Amino acid sequence: MLNLPWVLRSIALPLLLAAGVLAAPLPLGILPTRAQGMMMGPSGYGGMTGPADQRFIVMMIPHHEGAIAMAELALTRARQPQLQALARRIQASQTEENSRMRSWYRQWFGSDVPAWSGSYGRGSYSGWGGCTDRGPGRGSGMGMMGATDLNGLRQATDFDRAFIEQMIPHHRMGVMMASMALGNTQHPELATLEQSIIRTQTAEIVEMEEWYRTWYPSR
Repeated sequence: MLNLPWVLRSIALPLLLAAGVLAAPLPLGILPTRAQGMMMGPSGYGGMTGPADQRFIVMMIPHHEGAIAMAELALTRARQPQLQALARRIQASQTEENSRMRSWYRQWFGSDVPAWSGSYGRGSYSGWGGCTDRGPGRGSGMGMMGATDLNGLRQATDFDRAFIEQMIPHHRMGVMMASMALGNTQHPELATLEQSIIRTQTAEIVEMEEWYRTWYPSR
């Protein structure tokens, strides 16, 4: 059987880098070098051991939770209708994806998904791409890697601008995580989800970058 996920990864990462999806122009930020090193370490994601599919699910769920929490704020704070519509899509799609991953985890590994670092939900949490109320990137552990700053978003004078400046690097980290996981994914349904994450979040990055250039042309 053709190892399609490996082929996709070998093609996807160079293309994403060349297209700028994994390397943001300022002022939207770039992926920390330390974050990339931790992902590519010998033990997989941040030194976590265990089957590749297990590692990916444990890391992606809190990453999705960060985006969901940001989207919930955008539903009431965003001024632009395009951003509100995007927030609704993110909330719906990533909530559904988390539900699927939790179900798969119970089926494949015989237990509920453990918390990566802290707790999930609307509070302050700091796992891979999780949220912190203590300022941008100040969560514990690997919170720096696509971390979201909910407190900063709540207090932002221009919420729409702050949202885009956080969500684009957050999405880039999600694309990188899914791209790298494809090569080792054992379950075809998870590989399909990873491909969907890459496709959907890359499209949303392009969309947000276009809005940013239009709404903030001189900034």
